[in-house]
Amino acid sequence: MSTFVLVHGAWHTGAQFEPVAQPMRDAGHVVHCPTIAGNNPDDPRTTGLEAAIASIVAYIETNDLDDVVLLGHSYGGMVITGVADRIASRLRRLIYWNAFVPNDGESLNDMVPPHYVGMFDVVSAESADNSVMLPFPIWREAFINDGSEELAQSAYEQLNAHPYATFTDPISLSVNPAEMQIAKSYINCTEDTALPQSLGWHPRLSEKLGLFRLVQIPGSHELCFSDPAALAAAVLDAGRD
Repeated sequence: MSTFVLVHGAWHTGAQFEPVAQPMRDAGHVVHCPTIAGNNPDDPRTTGLEAAIASIVAYIETNDLDDVVLLGHSYGGMVITGVADRIASRLRRLIYWNAFVPNDGESLNDMVPPHYVGMFDVVSAESADNSVMLPFPIWREAFINDGSEELAQSAYEQLNAHPYATFTDPISLSVNPAEMQIAKSYINCTEDTALPQSLGWHPRLSEKLGLFRLVQIPGSHELCFSDPAALAAAVLDAGRD
């Protein structure tokens, strides 16, 4: 049995991973679903990327977790890459689920299409705290395109504004992911259109991992809402030795 730490993406908290965690726990695994600093509803939205990474490092260290299978979803890929660079000795494998894979000095905004960057620049400038929220039409059509209108709406109501600095801050790494001496997996949901297919997740970002295990599964960017049991099975497949 394994210890998993599931790290959510932008606009989410750890709570949205609980329906995925439960089938994994039922199978005998230990599963943690922390919330990244800046994403709790009451957190200041001025949090930067380094503080976000540090919060998951602190969670793993405070709970004295070792031999961890660490998963990151979407923006969470930025976070787990930084965590691996800082406390690799506590980790057994990294899993990126339709997640960003940064090299040293890259920001999340460096890996998204220009129209997203332009939209987020405008939204953050209009906010009082440099935060960004994803417009519902984009959420509905590109992020949770495999769910009903009712599911899309109920899921959207669980989201909260995200600290934009975590998108614009470049990451600082001692080695790039391809050079990290740790096992890596990439889960690719084949109907995920949160990024345009011309600038998709796999293989454009996954290949930056170097040697990795690929697990592909039908579904959207928000499979944690639309089919958490299927996602749980994919995580276990990606995380096995």
